[in-house]
Amino acid sequence: MTIPFSKYQGTGNDFVIIDNRRLFFPKDDTKLISRLCDRKFGIGADGLILLENHESLDFTMVYYNADGHESSMCGNGGRCIVAFAKALHVIQSTTLFMAIDGVHEATIENEIVHLKMQDVAKIDTKNTYSFLNTGSPHHVEISENLSALDVKTEGARIRYSDLYGSAGSNINFVSQKEENVFAVRTYERGVEDETLSCGTGVTAVALAMHNQGKATSNRLQLQVEGGELEVRFEKDDTGYHSIFLIGPATYVFKGEITW
Repeated sequence: MTIPFSKYQGTGNDFVIIDNRRLFFPKDDTKLISRLCDRKFGIGADGLILLENHESLDFTMVYYNADGHESSMCGNGGRCIVAFAKALHVIQSTTLFMAIDGVHEATIENEIVHLKMQDVAKIDTKNTYSFLNTGSPHHVEISENLSALDVKTEGARIRYSDLYGSAGSNINFVSQKEENVFAVRTYERGVEDETLSCGTGVTAVALAMHNQGKATSNRLQLQVEGGELEVRFEKDDTGYHSIFLIGPATYVFKGEITW
């Protein structure tokens, strides 16, 4: 089987994206998906995304982690599939599409994608961390020495701890740089390693820092290992809404791989 694909990255979070509108891709083959994402034996990516038809919206996003299993929402992947859909002429500059956590709207201009995330009604704040779901579950804690932190080791320890059980959680470590600027490093479940960026992760960090009173604006800059993202939001008595993840979605290359 020959599989045509495109490679996209969003602040270093990279994805194999496949046009599956004809439903040719074997979606239950976790070994195939994992191998395609393997950086030594396959194409190499943090995840794989399928673009499929939807009966009433522009398209459906189906996302798999690098371990081959379908996963919860991926913010950077959502931004990248919007760029891919535009390249396919499935959309123009605005879109409504379906993902695993529901309908998302987005706009794209000059490779910058504004992706609307799901509302967040609840943030659990503990002594040393916050937990919230921004389409994927996220643990957020402040690190005093972020640059020296062994994110893979410490992230795995928390991810596999009794705190989150068998389902686990993504783990974000954050350091405040300025009043409304934060540096973030993330351990992603499913990748089981640090990634250069995590869209749902920086969204979680922005909301958690605002909720803790560490940020004064509703427009936060998040510095990740792969670049910079912006998160904008509104807050009222029901929680956080009108949440937008903003940043570049960049085409890398395309090709075919025979399997």
